[in-house]
Order: sequence, then structure tokens, then C-alpha cells
Amino acid sequence: MTPTAHELLRTTAARLAPDPATNPLVPRIADGSAPVRTIAVLGLEQRHVIPADRRSFQHLSRRAAEAKDLESAAFFDTLADGESLARERLTPLLDACEVSRNEAATYEPQAGCQAYPSYVAWLALNGEPADVVLALTVNFEVWGRSCAAIARALRDHYGFTDEACGFFDLFAEPAPDLDRQALAAVQAGLDRGRVTAAHLRFGRLVARYEEMFWETVARGEGDGKA
Repeated sequence: MTPTAHELLRTTAARLAPDPATNPLVPRIADGSAPVRTIAVLGLEQRHVIPADRRSFQHLSRRAAEAKDLESAAFFDTLADGESLARERLTPLLDACEVSRNEAATYEPQAGCQAYPSYVAWLALNGEPADVVLALTVNFEVWGRSCAAIARALRDHYGFTDEACGFFDLFAEPAPDLDRQALAAVQAGLDRGRVTAAHLRFGRLVARYEEMFWETVARGEGDGKA
């Protein structure tokens, strides 16, 4: 029997969910032991991730619309809009980390952090949109939990203001409209036979590239200084 979108999202999440204990950075921020500089690097890397992901989501939306997959197109449009808002919220975070405008402009991103948006760009060119919806939605849940933990820690241990925590709050907050769009897109994909076994491979790689992001920031390799 063909699963429903809800069932497929649930089982895919169960198969791909990482062990939170393996994250090398979020627990250190959560207990206040990570230096502010590490949080700054996280934000600086996101300055490069966000515009890349936004363009990838816009391209996925166009591809989906051309294929008459309006449900997936709506999902990716919402993601692209969210990236625009995320970019706006990065500035207060970097200000709180005492990152100058010059450093933000000249920061050299690290390969281990930029592997994630590079793969999302590959998906934008090659992935069936409904499969990409599945792969990203499962990963967003993990990313959201990490952001929630960081947002709490920045207030409790680092004295950051609500404005400075806004970037992490954005992803930590529930997104019921996006969840409904994901369900609609996956269900439409199932109904049209456009969900393939590739969604599991996509999801595994998305999860691994996100792990690489955290690992690279935790190691502080190169520190991205020009």
C-alpha cells in the first residue's frame, strides 16, 4: 500500500534522524563553553549559505512550476522568502559578536561549511522537486532543534538580546504553514508518481553535509580570515 505523505515524512525522519549527542558544537554553545568567536564564525558562514540557498530554492520553484507541480513550487517559494528574512536577522547577531562590517565583507568561507549549500544547488538542478521537499523537510526539523538550543543559550549564557537571537529564533519557531505546504507537496508527488527512492539518498547526504557544517565551525579551521 502506498504510504500517505504524513507517513512517508514520519518514516523518513525516523530513518535519517541523527544522534544529537554527535553534534560537536551545539552542546558547547548550550552550556556556554563555546567562545563568542565560534558563534561569530557560525554567523559569518551563514552569510554565504543563505543567499546560495535562496537562489537554489527559487530555481527549484521555477522547475516545479514548469512541471505543473504547483504544490512543490509554493513550498520552495516560502523557503526562498524565509532566507531573505534570515539574512536580515544575521546583522544583529554579528553585531553582538563584535564582527565589523569590513570583516563580514572580507570573510573567506570554509569548504566544510559550504558543502551543504553546494549540495542544495546540485539538488536544485538535478533532484525531483517532491524528493527534495522530503529530504529538506526532514533536515529542517533537526536544524530547528539546534537553533532553539542555541537561542536559549545565547540569552542564558552570553547575554544576547532578543534582536541578536532573532536569526536562531526564526528557525526555532514552529512553521505550520510550511509544514502544510510540505505535506501537500509530498502528497501531490505521491499521487503523480514523482516521489522516488532517491529521496532517501538526498536526505542522507543533506544530513551529512549539515554535520560537516557543525564540525567545521567547531574545529575553527582557517577561521575564514582573509
